[in-house]
Amino acid sequence: MENSHGQFCSVARSAEVLCERWTPLVLRELLCGSRRFNDLHRGVPRMSSSLLAQRLRRLEDFGVVQRRAAGKVWEYGLTPAGEDLRPIIMALGHWGARWIGARLRKDELDASLLMWDIRRSVRIAAFPPVPVVIHFRLRDARAGERLWWLVVEAGAADLCRDDPGREVTLVVESTVRALTEVWAGDREPEEATRARDVRIEGARRDAAKLWSWLGSSVFAPTRLEAGPRVAAA
Repeated sequence: MENSHGQFCSVARSAEVLCERWTPLVLRELLCGSRRFNDLHRGVPRMSSSLLAQRLRRLEDFGVVQRRAAGKVWEYGLTPAGEDLRPIIMALGHWGARWIGARLRKDELDASLLMWDIRRSVRIAAFPPVPVVIHFRLRDARAGERLWWLVVEAGAADLCRDDPGREVTLVVESTVRALTEVWAGDREPEEATRARDVRIEGARRDAAKLWSWLGSSVFAPTRLEAGPRVAAA
C-alpha cells in the first residue's frame, strides 16, 4: 500500500490515517463544529474541493467521520473514534503555540481563515441584546478578502463578505498580520491599537468592549504564557 509505513506499530498505523497533508486541519474544523462541506472548506480555503472530498472519504473509511443526509445536502460528524482525537488535535495546537517561533511568515497569513476563526469563536453571551455589526477592513489582504462584516444578533454570529446593509457598530481597520497577531496571542490588543496597527472606529463604549466580544484564539493563552522566549530570530 503506497501510504503504508509497513509497520505493525500503532503510531505508524495511526499516522497513516491522520498525518496526510490537510487531514489534521479537516479534523480541526470538525472538532470546531463545522458540519457541511462548504463550512469545512471555509476553514481550509487553500485546500481544493476535490482533495477535501477525498480526505473526508478516507476518514469515513477508517471510521473517524460519518456522513448523513440533511435535506438536500450532506452533513459530516465525528464518530466516537473521531471525538477521541480532540485532546490530540488540541495538544498539537498548544504545542505549536508554546514552541514554534512567533513571527508568522507571509505565506502563513490567511484573511479568510482568520475571519472564519473569529466568527466561530466570538463570545456570544458577552454581546448586548441589540444587533452588533462589526466591519473589518483588512487593507493588505488579497482581492475579495479585504472587507468583512460580522453580524451578531439573536444569539448567533454571521460572517458576510458583502455589505449586509445594516448599521455598523464598529469599524476595525488593520493589516492581516496585525489582527492575526492579536488574535493568536502574539500581541496584546491594547499595544496594537496604541501603535495604530489596529484602528477602531465607533462609539467609545462599544470600542472598549470589542476584544471582550471577540475573545481570541483558543491557543492564545498558551502563546501569551510562552512569551518572547520562542520568538523567531
